[in-house]
Amino acid sequence: MSAATTRSRTPDRLCAEAVDLARAAAEEAAAPGVVGEHEGAVSEGDRVVTHFFACKELGYRGWRWAVTVARASRAKIVTVDEAVLLPGPDALLAPEWVPWSERLRPGDMGPGDLLPTDAEDLRLEPGWTGEDEPPPNSVVSHEMADLVEAEDAEVTAGPPAELSTVPARGTISAVAEELGLRRTRVLSRYGLHVAADRWEDSYGPKTPMAQAAPASCVSCGFLARIGGSLGQAFGVCANEFSPADGRVVSLAYGCGGHSEAAVMPRPPQPAPPVIDETRVDPFPLRPAADSGSVPPAEDEASAELGHS
Repeated sequence: MSAATTRSRTPDRLCAEAVDLARAAAEEAAAPGVVGEHEGAVSEGDRVVTHFFACKELGYRGWRWAVTVARASRAKIVTVDEAVLLPGPDALLAPEWVPWSERLRPGDMGPGDLLPTDAEDLRLEPGWTGEDEPPPNSVVSHEMADLVEAEDAEVTAGPPAELSTVPARGTISAVAEELGLRRTRVLSRYGLHVAADRWEDSYGPKTPMAQAAPASCVSCGFLARIGGSLGQAFGVCANEFSPADGRVVSLAYGCGGHSEAAVMPRPPQPAPPVIDETRVDPFPLRPAADSGSVPPAEDEASAELGHS
């Protein structure tokens, strides 16, 4: 170990004693009352020392004000190099930054938001290219082909940015452009598969609603058919009382609002009363003398008080 390394690890005495100078520099950079107690000093090199002060600022738990002081060789005056706010060992830090493309979740978009689509998005493939030849004549890049193979998807390769905006005369793209059928990109087979898996998770045959349904959507009159290959397995629910109203549902999905559901049975009615007309029970208008409600003869006490 050299002598220079030994000296750099030993704090300079004058710089280590300049605590008040370092505190004043920290308070000037922050504000009075925000700088806390002195938490030690670290030697940064020959005649260079960094002092640490606790930070009392709300929201900066565990952070420290770091003020670096130094002095020139053979000089007795200590000067301030810099004052910064740095996180300590147990500082409260913000979570690691994540790109927006990885943070975005379904339902996050609002009115006016724009969602740029990556040129190499596996869910899309070039539309109406007329190029079915393998590379190097294909319009797909080698990077896209490698990504497709890793994702087990079946799409044709090539970034759409490299496609010509104006199709060459006489090509399939030119004819489609004249017919108004040309789109720059269309759904790839991989895009169809991931969409189908996503829709089946929400409104598919394995959901609790479908398990308890009287029948599936394929026989429901409220099902609106959709075109394309997805129409072979999905449709749109048009029942306003269904939980899937306006949603893409699997043909194997179902709910209690099925158009052919059985009519609810009527509640049981009480049986009509039975009248027995084979016998007659007499009901006298006046109580009998021996019924006990009226004494057979009035005594003197009752005669004076009277009775009803």
